[in-house]
Amino acid sequence: MNKTPRSPGHHSHATLASVAKRAGVSIATVSRVVNGAPVKIAATTVLAVRKAVADLDYRPQSAGRALRKGTTQIIAVLAANLGNPTMAAIASSIEHALRGNGYVMLLCDTHEQADIQDEYLREMEALRVRAVIMVVAVPSPKLDEFRQAGIPLVFVNRRDPVRSSFPYVGIDNAAAGRDVADYCLSQGWQDIAVIHASLVYSAGRERLQGFLDRLQQSGKGLHPVRQFGSSGLDHLRIGEQAMQQVLAQPVRPDVVVCLSDLLAYGAYKQASGTGLAIPHDMTLISFDDGPLNQWIAQWLSAVRIPYELIGDAVISVLTSMLDSPNEASLRLKEPVDKIIPHQLIIRG
Repeated sequence: MNKTPRSPGHHSHATLASVAKRAGVSIATVSRVVNGAPVKIAATTVLAVRKAVADLDYRPQSAGRALRKGTTQIIAVLAANLGNPTMAAIASSIEHALRGNGYVMLLCDTHEQADIQDEYLREMEALRVRAVIMVVAVPSPKLDEFRQAGIPLVFVNRRDPVRSSFPYVGIDNAAAGRDVADYCLSQGWQDIAVIHASLVYSAGRERLQGFLDRLQQSGKGLHPVRQFGSSGLDHLRIGEQAMQQVLAQPVRPDVVVCLSDLLAYGAYKQASGTGLAIPHDMTLISFDDGPLNQWIAQWLSAVRIPYELIGDAVISVLTSMLDSPNEASLRLKEPVDKIIPHQLIIRG
């Protein structure tokens, strides 16, 4: 057998045939060893094949194995807007956790559009991915098909838009809204405004509803909460335009609650551009509290979502949904939501 060592920096394009030649066995034997076929093979032969695989840096063709085994170790992550720093933080946390558990992450940006989301879901179906993690999903026909087929789905940061039984990973948004309301009440603020993007889906709607419900339950004679905003992906622009409307009102609010960091950044740009000192002249509170806020947004109080915990939480629910990685099929088990803790950070 050829024992010539590989040179440093050599990138092998080894095949089953070259591994078989090096180990002195048949291609069929190599295939059985590599794929773990349940046939009896002498221990010395197995060792010889494994040594040849290591010497040649042989990598099995995953596509071919997927066709034979019916699945892969690829987990698809479909995120709504990778231009949003919170999406990048979530994707990073999930990638770290998946890699640590033997999976490979495939990341796509749906731009929060149903047709693009379906396009990627069709590709994921063709690739036989093991599961799909939806980071801020929208309703779409192909997503309906995935639910009906029982393909494992995990919804992150926003619940399934059709409220299926598939698990959700994220904070309790309504509770976070209540916490912000409690803080506003503790400060004695009477004039309160809210800046929001779309309220069609769960996260923003639940934050706002929890906030408004708690204010109403307080029984205090607050002025009606004024709401400003619109739909769209450009939360910076929405925040800027909404703050322009806020400042055009006869009475300036004591506090403006923004339902995301990006909305708050846009609002801050508009307010500071008119000469207001934030938070001295007006307080801004947001949700997300991305990792850069402590460095670049000391003016912003926010509900902190610990995105670094999301990856492990996703793995936890995936484990409850998937059979052993050695199994050829995927079966949906009883899903369990994973609520991660939030914290209200007060700055300024």
